[in-house]
Amino acid sequence: MSIIEAQAPLHEAHRDNHTHRDVNGGWLRPAVFGAMDGLVSNLALMTGVAGGAVSTQTVVITGLAGLAAGAFSMAAGEYASVASQRELVQAELDVERRQLRKHPVDEMEELAALYVSRGVEPALAREVAMQLSKDPEQALEIHAREELGIDPDDLPSPMVAAVSSFGSFALGALLPVLPFLLGATALWPAVLLALVGLFACGALVARVTARGWLFSGMRQLVLGGAAAAGTYGLGMLLGAAL
Repeated sequence: MSIIEAQAPLHEAHRDNHTHRDVNGGWLRPAVFGAMDGLVSNLALMTGVAGGAVSTQTVVITGLAGLAAGAFSMAAGEYASVASQRELVQAELDVERRQLRKHPVDEMEELAALYVSRGVEPALAREVAMQLSKDPEQALEIHAREELGIDPDDLPSPMVAAVSSFGSFALGALLPVLPFLLGATALWPAVLLALVGLFACGALVARVTARGWLFSGMRQLVLGGAAAAGTYGLGMLLGAAL
């Protein structure tokens, strides 16, 4: 009894602290990367145009047009991509559903063989497979998880993906435009705010990666800054040539 009592607090502590980060990213990954995409692309677009020695009004119009075009493009692309993925998964589930209906014994043996390959004793694996195969919908869910690596009850929503992509991209793309909308007439406040945003997005990415926030933030700041500098230089060359 004393051994059990001594082990109980350790078990409770392990259970309470045994947590993992969301390795799938959840909502954070698409939101952060969408905002980062909008920020980098619109910053590069605006600095490229500004490098051509155009008016402030032209830079602002370019930034707003880039925000709208990019956000709608991201939403449409994300919707089509997730819808196509969902349709593909549904088609594969239909195939598996037909196989379970036409060849239930073979599918049960396949499931048992899978458990055996993972170290379960053959007799026990067969018994588990028989029990799980009694319910057709449960059998379909298990085969989908084991063979396709998907959860039929947790398929992504095209509309949610489209709306989240639109919002996060628009938010990121708004940062370089915001100083101009607040009265700035020079490019540097927009660049400064965008670089701060790039560092913040990179630091947030560290929540779904194994990197530290400082490294991740600095990496994104350098990459985004290099893209802006490159397009600014290109804009200067084109402006001089034209």
